[in-house]
Amino acid sequence: MLRKKKNTSKPVDVRNAILWRIYVVMLLTLVGALLIVLKIGKVQYVDGAHLRAKADSIYIALRPVEAPRGNILTEDGGLLATSLPYFKLHFDTRIVPRDTFMKYVDTLAHCLTKYVDNEFTVGAYRERLKRARDAGHRYFPIRKNVGFLELERIKKFPLFNKGGQFKSGLIIDKMSKRQYPFKMLAHRTVGYIRSIVRMSGRDTLKDSYGYPVIDTMRVGLEGAYDYVLSGEAKLKPMKCIGRNIWVPLSDMSQIEPKAGKDLITTIDINIQDVAEEALLKTLNVHQADHGCAIVMEVATGEIKAIANIGFNENRTDFWETKNYAISEASEPGSTFKLATMLALFEHGYVNISDSVNLNKGKALFYDEAMEDASSHGLFKTSVGKAFELSSNVGIAKLANKYYNKNKKSQQKYINFLRDLKFEESKLGFDGEGSSFIKDPEYSDWSGITIPWMSIGYESYLTPLQTLNLYNTVANNGMMMKPHIVKEIRSYGKTEQKFNPVIIDRKLLNKNAVNLVKQLLESVVAGDKGTARNIKPYHYDIAGKTGTSVINYKQHKASGVAKKYRASFAGYFPAEKPVYSCIVVVTNPRSGFYGGRVAAPVFKEIADKCYSKIIEVHPPVNDEDRVYLAQKMPDLQVGFKSDFIELMESLEMPFRDKSESLWSVSRINKDSISLLTRNFVEKTVPNVVGMGLRDALFLLENIKIRVLVKGVGKVRSQSVKPGRSVNDAPSITLSLG
Repeated sequence: MLRKKKNTSKPVDVRNAILWRIYVVMLLTLVGALLIVLKIGKVQYVDGAHLRAKADSIYIALRPVEAPRGNILTEDGGLLATSLPYFKLHFDTRIVPRDTFMKYVDTLAHCLTKYVDNEFTVGAYRERLKRARDAGHRYFPIRKNVGFLELERIKKFPLFNKGGQFKSGLIIDKMSKRQYPFKMLAHRTVGYIRSIVRMSGRDTLKDSYGYPVIDTMRVGLEGAYDYVLSGEAKLKPMKCIGRNIWVPLSDMSQIEPKAGKDLITTIDINIQDVAEEALLKTLNVHQADHGCAIVMEVATGEIKAIANIGFNENRTDFWETKNYAISEASEPGSTFKLATMLALFEHGYVNISDSVNLNKGKALFYDEAMEDASSHGLFKTSVGKAFELSSNVGIAKLANKYYNKNKKSQQKYINFLRDLKFEESKLGFDGEGSSFIKDPEYSDWSGITIPWMSIGYESYLTPLQTLNLYNTVANNGMMMKPHIVKEIRSYGKTEQKFNPVIIDRKLLNKNAVNLVKQLLESVVAGDKGTARNIKPYHYDIAGKTGTSVINYKQHKASGVAKKYRASFAGYFPAEKPVYSCIVVVTNPRSGFYGGRVAAPVFKEIADKCYSKIIEVHPPVNDEDRVYLAQKMPDLQVGFKSDFIELMESLEMPFRDKSESLWSVSRINKDSISLLTRNFVEKTVPNVVGMGLRDALFLLENIKIRVLVKGVGKVRSQSVKPGRSVNDAPSITLSLG
């Protein structure tokens, strides 16, 4: 029989074990709490000053305050670009004590709704302000683009009138916005400074810290003279209140940055205006892609106008989108024939009276056929007549005969072209195009290179570089450096002047210059001249037309339709040149000859400029007055007293047959007659032929709203004359 073993172990005291564990935990907690208190004390009293300074270094920093940018002005002080101050306003809702905030929030909401943002009701604006306050919003937006007068009014609102940012909570960020009063006029030449994010394909390029890489685009005068215009920024203590938002620590108005200096340009705004208007009209009429026009003062190289017009990004309207005048290096076409003739005259190979066989305007150079732009049926003719006709065959034959014998003769021609210093005819802007003159050592040189180079192909020049060659001829062989800035001024005082710079005092031989001057005058004055359609009456123009095929290689290879570039370069008055000018029109779809597309723009600019050159105007005699009377356009309609005053001041013969206040002019053989133009009350008047001022006077006085298209005199009106005024609340006038 088994006996049961007796349990001799002591019973476990569970209560004591639990208490022991609790005591250990409490002890550890007390020790931890003590360590925390000690650490807090150390941070507060031992390391406090150091840590506060470190925090301030993170959230308080010296930040640059942008300096007011200098102005860009025309030669007579007109503003091409200026900076206007504006302000961004925010509200630091945590600054204002709660009782003060609640006292004035209703009135503030009312003022903001009435005078700043009427999108919200007073109640809705009040709730927005309260929510911002409850959320501790430190940068609650009030308004952007606030002008100075509006700012002064807002500063008088409840709460905001408590004085200073740190009492009222009103945060004022002063900014500046670049303004261009003349809008499109010389817009691309004036230029801009723009920050752009650098991209790699579709992705934003980032630096080693993960921030986007920002490039600065510098265009035109703004870019080239940024170091002058930008001024000197100052560092101002700022505090970061979150999300990279920095506000001034205090009203430190004594820390003012140094304003930028002003640029005085050589631009004549009147010439610039007529250049752009004439160019824009031609681009519209001929449906061209883009064009440019430059006017330069012969003696100094000063740029008086530089117009660049092309389609905007959406191809919906014309705008100054690119500076084609200085950036678009292209094959100049027949305007380059001047350089070839200068070489031939300089080297003594030909004279104006020498003969050349045009072969009815067709010739073969090796296996390449060349044709003249227009049919003339001539065989032998003079060198002068070949240039007047702008014969490709004639000029190419001369160049081929004298410069395509061997490598030595080829190099002689190329060296002459390079000695014309095209590359020095630049303004110093970013993105300017470079000239290119092919060398006999190039792999694509062939037997047809010289003939084609001689008429403006296989070489590349910008319009400005081409113009400066013509300017040098007009200046009797002295080449001036083109420039567009006259002075740098600071607070109205001249700090630096830019005097005319001579590139080469005797770039061209005097005899060669005199000969090419005769050729250039014959292009306009000759009976077969390609620009005879622009011959003025009171002065002479000298110049050369150009008509080049832009895509002749593609046309030859695949038969695609030809695209043209029409141009005209020259100077005036021919006998005593004051201005030189070039006009280039790219891809006109209606007409393409330089004499028909570009030359009329030149003529319009020349007429405007000539009217300003009083010292070269010849006296007007009786024969001239009769001619002027015959040439005056018919159907000039206007106020009779204005007509009479004009006729009497010009001493022009006229007969007053008008029996009303308004007259229409009729041109007779030897005088002008003023006839009656009557208007019936309460009916739409006939304003065709009137100037805009007179037309507006008549129409607006009978309560008709007028819409205007174009410039010049009224050519048509949308509502026919004689209709009741009640049936015509508005009318569109087309000017031209």
